Amino acid sequence: MSREKQQGGGGGGGGEETMMSSLNETIEREEREELEKEGASHSSLKSLLWHGGSVYDAWFSCASNQVAQVLLTLPYSFSQLGMLSGIMLQIFYGILGSWTAYLISILYIEYRTRKEKENVSFKNHVIQWFEVLDGLLGPYWKAAGLAFNCTFLLFGSVIQLIACASNIYYINDHLDKRTWTYIFGACCATTVFIPSFHNYRIWSFLGLGMTTYTAWYLTIAAILHGQVENVSHKGPNKLVLYFTGATNILYTFGGHAVTVEIMHAMWKPQKFKYIYLFATLYVFTLTLPSASAVYWAFGDQLLDHSNAFSLLPRSGWRDAGVILMLIHQFITFGFACTPLYFVWEKVIGMHDTKSICLRAVARLPVVIPIWFLAIIFPFFGPINSAVGALLVSFTVYIIPASAHMLTYKSASARQNAAEKLPRFIPNWTVMYVVNAFVVVWVFVVGFGFGGWASMANFIKQVDTFGLFAKCYQCPPKISASNNHTATLHH
Repeated sequence: MSREKQQGGGGGGGGEETMMSSLNETIEREEREELEKEGASHSSLKSLLWHGGSVYDAWFSCASNQVAQVLLTLPYSFSQLGMLSGIMLQIFYGILGSWTAYLISILYIEYRTRKEKENVSFKNHVIQWFEVLDGLLGPYWKAAGLAFNCTFLLFGSVIQLIACASNIYYINDHLDKRTWTYIFGACCATTVFIPSFHNYRIWSFLGLGMTTYTAWYLTIAAILHGQVENVSHKGPNKLVLYFTGATNILYTFGGHAVTVEIMHAMWKPQKFKYIYLFATLYVFTLTLPSASAVYWAFGDQLLDHSNAFSLLPRSGWRDAGVILMLIHQFITFGFACTPLYFVWEKVIGMHDTKSICLRAVARLPVVIPIWFLAIIFPFFGPINSAVGALLVSFTVYIIPASAHMLTYKSASARQNAAEKLPRFIPNWTVMYVVNAFVVVWVFVVGFGFGGWASMANFIKQVDTFGLFAKCYQCPPKISASNNHTATLHH
């Protein structure tokens, strides 16, 4: 029996602590070597703006990644759910999402600790979720993780492009939304030049500032606007709409597809454990007031307006919010695409290439299908719900909880776990009960009922607007000749 196992009682003894210390030293050494290569003359400035890996960087990345375009669709979800259900489900799925992000962080540390024992170096390699599943549970789990994660990230990127076109239309409607999608597809393709999540420090910081402004603009503008005449708050009044709204909220707190990559970019990834929870608590201060205020002001009108900007009167404040959200959606597009870039690089054997330009050219084929799908399915809110039910359910909730249970199913695995149980979980039985609840609840309510409702709503949008819709949910334009005729009749 190895010395680690002999000393490994109580959830990881001296041998495991030694291994964790070795892991810390390895990560810090690799980080120092990388910074030294940049040269002393400019490394401090580059580190400040470009090369992030602290706990704060991870917090900004998680919080910024959670609240992108979904901030604008939550009032639409409230109109489907009603005020009480909307608030309660946000809190419930926020806690559930934080729990499964914690599980993912534990599995990452377990995987990396085991690989460090085998003297595996990750100096020029970014660990991804499907690799963690492969190392801990085998190739079938790798295939499942890869399929769900990549599809989720693909459609997550599609949603960002749709949102860009939807938002800019409220400032400049001279071009239709489809044309704006062409333009922003080209703009977002420039994210191929951002090497990894190490390099999102300044972007994450700015992105969270932008969504904070937009959230509080929505809140204050809705309150100042007041309730529209004959406002009604009938929701929930249809089962299909209720579960569509619920899955959109499930999607809101499902930014886990990039959790492992964010952790790997940290200097000390063991400190990630509770970062997602703290990020979620901040996100609550943005999503709950804004969604509640806009729904209070406009009520059931939101059922036909999946973008909250569409109901607020145009002003300088609103235009500023639109522009800031556009910039943030560019950042979020990069967040969603970067793991896809990594996967593609590994497939074609370019992941170890140090030339940024060469890697950028190699990444371009990833952007093309995203661009194309955004033009085919320009349905802003309904796609959020469909992705939430069919992809986020598994990627964010079911697979992490199931993987955690299977990884630690044996007594020896539990005894030699790289991380101890959290203080609020007294024993492994309670841990298994919580994980089993997550799997069953999300499979039945999120994937089952949510999948049925969101697909029914999505098909309805296709039947109503058709594929390749030129301007989804655009108000009808009154031509100059019609205006002249109306004036004569008057």
